Amino acid sequence: MKMLIVALALGTFVQSAVAKEPDCRAIESTSGRLACYDAAFPPKAKQPTAAEQDAARAAYKDPFIAEEARTAAKLKNICRGC
Repeated sequence: MKMLIVALALGTFVQSAVAKEPDCRAIESTSGRLACYDAAFPPKAKQPTAAEQDAARAAYKDPFIAEEARTAAKLKNICRGC
């Protein structure tokens, strides 16, 4: 049981050491600080939207339109309050 606790504690400390970010706040130069943040957090590449990828694809056809029309026609025939 002691070995398990020691292993978990060691794993916790190792993760925090690996995940430590650079200390960009301590840099006095504005351009240097900006370069530090840019290096620490690079911008993510934009992914093209789905509309751009599937331009040749046919328009969406709702499979329940016919069923909804039949249900609506049946409901129109129901006498309400007569």
